[in-house]
Amino acid sequence: MTIDTPSVLIVEDEPDLADLYAAWLEDDCDVETVYDGNDALDAIDGSVDVVLLDRRMPGLSGDTVLDTIRERGLDCRVAMVTAVEPDFDIIRLGFDDYLVKPVSKGELVDIIDQLQLRASYNEKLQEFFALASKKALLDDQKTDAQRKSSQEYAELRDRLAVLRVQVNDTMQSLFEQDGYRQLCRDIAGESVIRE
Repeated sequence: MTIDTPSVLIVEDEPDLADLYAAWLEDDCDVETVYDGNDALDAIDGSVDVVLLDRRMPGLSGDTVLDTIRERGLDCRVAMVTAVEPDFDIIRLGFDDYLVKPVSKGELVDIIDQLQLRASYNEKLQEFFALASKKALLDDQKTDAQRKSSQEYAELRDRLAVLRVQVNDTMQSLFEQDGYRQLCRDIAGESVIRE
């Protein structure tokens, strides 16, 4: 993984949109673009740092591509970039972050920077921030009543509480290093930590 120039794979079935994302990122990233799930699985290997993955595609869905990436044990960060509004099913998915279309250039650049930093965290901290992103997304998209009636959401909150205790030492060491500012942004962006 190269922190300065991340390798980004864009998986988007709308070619014009995929090419727009690539144009936005090409100055700061090594970008490869594919237009369906099968090509994504052919293109992804250990050299890819970040995958920007559409969720709903003909043929292999983004969910299936994501499951395959995780089954292969590839050490890349995955952000779903999709028009699919999040529901509680996202809790079981192994992505690191989730953006709902339309997205801006700034959002894509920020998410890649954030995921690159998270890649340097240990496994527990990576899991913590992936789950925190899911909780923040559901907090934004679902009503209080919907969240309270969801068993998956309750399990998510419980897992986050356990992880919070486990990652305190790692977080403290990051506060003392250069990751301090980004970690604060992650924490501020995720409303889960204080709940």
